[in-house]
Amino acid sequence: MFTSRFLVSALALAAGFVFAIGSAAAESKATVGKPAPDFTLTDVNGKKVKLSDFKGKTVVLEWFNPQCPFVKYAHGEGPLKDASKKPGAGNADVVWLAINSGAAGKQGNGVELNKQARADWKMDYPVLIDDSGKVGRMYDAKTTPHMYVVDAKGTLVYRGALDSAPLGRAKGGVVNYVQAALDDLAAGRPVATAETQSYGCGVKY
Repeated sequence: MFTSRFLVSALALAAGFVFAIGSAAAESKATVGKPAPDFTLTDVNGKKVKLSDFKGKTVVLEWFNPQCPFVKYAHGEGPLKDASKKPGAGNADVVWLAINSGAAGKQGNGVELNKQARADWKMDYPVLIDDSGKVGRMYDAKTTPHMYVVDAKGTLVYRGALDSAPLGRAKGGVVNYVQAALDDLAAGRPVATAETQSYGCGVKY
């Protein structure tokens, strides 16, 4: 009897422990409408950057690979050229962070390569190195670029494509989803389009 009760209790505790682990794992995954998971990464200049340090500001996250044609277009002549300096997007309350989640040795990875790309494109925001892929998987980043917007309260309010025109090609009018999300936040409105399908090169985990 004692053995049976002990076994039942042990199984119940184990089940609870597994559930707790599963819940913690689920909570650490980025979900639109929920608090954005915190992270700390190092930029190409060796400086540590922590997402939660920007609480009170809107944060734009851009998954980045300087050798991806979609990233090259977006920064060279497309919508990410000077994006962080545009009205609304370039005010003191909006922070931009690029993240490269490519594994060591994969195409587009390497501190010097990313540092050079940042200089070539005159990016005025950090490029963070996530070569373990931990942060990319936490946010389920699938493409470069893959865009995220975190509001001043730390809530993830947008995830998806940069715009509706891959490589500048679109049917009908072009919608810049990131700019639209920033405009909604600046006006005190809920983000009208909170999630879209991203496009670009696959993240090289």
